[in-house]
Amino acid sequence: MPKQEYSAENITILEGLDAVRIRPGMYIGSTGVKGLHHILWEIVDNAIDEAANGHANSIIVTLHKDGSASVRDNGRGIPTDINSKMGISGVEVVFTQLHAGGKFNENNYSFSGGLHGVGASVTNALSEWLKVEVYRDTIHKISFHSYFDKEKEKFMCGIPESHLIDTKEKTQEKGTLVHFKPDAAVFDSVLFNFETVSKRLKELAFLNKGLAITLLDERVPEDRQPIAIHYQFDGGLYDFAIYLNEGKTPLYKEPIGYKVEKDGILIEFVLQHTDEFTESTFSFVNNIPTPEGGYHETGFKAGLTKALNDIARTSGLLKEKESNLMGEDFREGLTAILTIKMKNVQFEGQTKTKLGNAEARSPIENAVIEGLQTLAQNQDFKIIFEQIIKKAQAAAKARLAAKQAKDIARAGKSIENITLVGKLWGCTGKRVELNELFIVEGNSAGGTAKKARMRQTQAILPLRGKPLNVEKKKIEQVLANEEIRTIISALGAGYGSAFSIDDLKYHKVIILADADQDGMHIRCILLTFFYRYMRKLITNGNLYIGLPPLYKVYKKDHIEYAYDDNELQEKIEIVGRGYQIQRYKGLGEMSEEQLWETTMDPKRRNLIQVCIEDAIGAERMVTALMGNRVEARKEFLAEKANFNKVDNFMNKITI
Repeated sequence: MPKQEYSAENITILEGLDAVRIRPGMYIGSTGVKGLHHILWEIVDNAIDEAANGHANSIIVTLHKDGSASVRDNGRGIPTDINSKMGISGVEVVFTQLHAGGKFNENNYSFSGGLHGVGASVTNALSEWLKVEVYRDTIHKISFHSYFDKEKEKFMCGIPESHLIDTKEKTQEKGTLVHFKPDAAVFDSVLFNFETVSKRLKELAFLNKGLAITLLDERVPEDRQPIAIHYQFDGGLYDFAIYLNEGKTPLYKEPIGYKVEKDGILIEFVLQHTDEFTESTFSFVNNIPTPEGGYHETGFKAGLTKALNDIARTSGLLKEKESNLMGEDFREGLTAILTIKMKNVQFEGQTKTKLGNAEARSPIENAVIEGLQTLAQNQDFKIIFEQIIKKAQAAAKARLAAKQAKDIARAGKSIENITLVGKLWGCTGKRVELNELFIVEGNSAGGTAKKARMRQTQAILPLRGKPLNVEKKKIEQVLANEEIRTIISALGAGYGSAFSIDDLKYHKVIILADADQDGMHIRCILLTFFYRYMRKLITNGNLYIGLPPLYKVYKKDHIEYAYDDNELQEKIEIVGRGYQIQRYKGLGEMSEEQLWETTMDPKRRNLIQVCIEDAIGAERMVTALMGNRVEARKEFLAEKANFNKVDNFMNKITI
């Protein structure tokens, strides 16, 4: 097959670039921190696509002192010749035309992660300036900038200062350098978060075996060297699984996996079971995380269940008269990574969180069956499959032991319908979208909150004891805990795989605990429960943490509240000389008026919305905090957990 030429003629143009600046949220989701990083990911994704298609093996991402960022790859370089339809270079087309690029032509990229995105042109449109260098025999350069044209009375975004310039400077290098500075007039903050960038690049290095990714942060004092982190994983997904299971006890030492191409889809999966009771499956399509799953995950789970049942019967561990084990039995304690690469990807929603290609299910299911059966025929893996099946059989026994509870549920006496008389002070409002449930630490604080609340829309559920840490418990142990049962019943939406966000009785579920270490521990316990058994509550944006003040600073009728020690100094200066300070040790110390005006009044309170922006980081954090490693939990609570810190740019806590 002749080598395919990659030139400006390969760049397909879908539409021009005009509306991005007016409504940036339509293209990048928001103008907050997430949107800021989105315009970086668009450039990073282009570089990754070069690597994923075999054209690059090195990517360098730099965070510069002036707030700009750059991405350098050693791929083929964006085409520099003239596109006949536009009469300009391929580089200029890519950065000035929305939905323009080589990815719309299957001959240029077998697989690409950026196809459903909005492209480099949106990064250009939302930047103060953007510069490109292309290394193709000689160095080519072009610069873009945004400005307000007074004559036209119009904002001009991403305008080239000139057409692409061939410097005629010879070079042996290959690839593209894109350097841009986000526009402060667009974004709430233009400060790239080092941890956010680092985590995503590390994830990409795991997903692209052998790819060298370097992150440089030059935003350090003059007398210090830039921070440099290098990621390269020759084990790929196998290294990824080991990384995810740090802090857990693996059932078998090394992960197992398989890689194959079926029906034009490149499929790879790796799995490793641990002694945990919950499942952790992470899926990716063309290097894009799909935390909401989709047809690829459905196929993976179906194939896993069928293959392991067949292996169990073939090995004699599952007798002829015994029923097949269920998928949830085989997935207990499973850490799995599934990554596929395919053409014509259809993601559901602009955020690329769920794969909508129904045709992906069958080949992935067949690949998993083929892969596991192939591994099972190898004597080296025989003991591993025996361990997996025995763990699944133990899980099945526990599931059958809980059958009585399910029978009760069928009779209308389910856990969701247990009596809450004396446990829940409900609200009278019938409109779910206006109703709130405060889960309050302790009877004393619960009583105060009951008096302070707005009864029509605010319900109070006081915790009369510390809830169970569900991380190391089986489901029957979780459901035996009265506090957990009460929470499930109050929300009315079920739990686990049966949880339905449509049945949720409250639009906001607010955790309200004291601002001390005990309060932090209760928050962690509740967050772990919601993460493991009601994750949709988090991903749908319904879970919040209430922020009670730590201090009251007052003088006569002048009262100010401070939510952390830094804010305390500001409030002291506001109140002035002769001030007095009251330190709140707990919510129960507040009067109902104080609790209302500081913590419960929708017009004045501070709430932190809980979200999952980094599924990998969330999994590792929950394991570290709520697992058996007591020291890791203590260190986090003492040094990092500050639930009372109000961020100027974000009102969300990410787990």
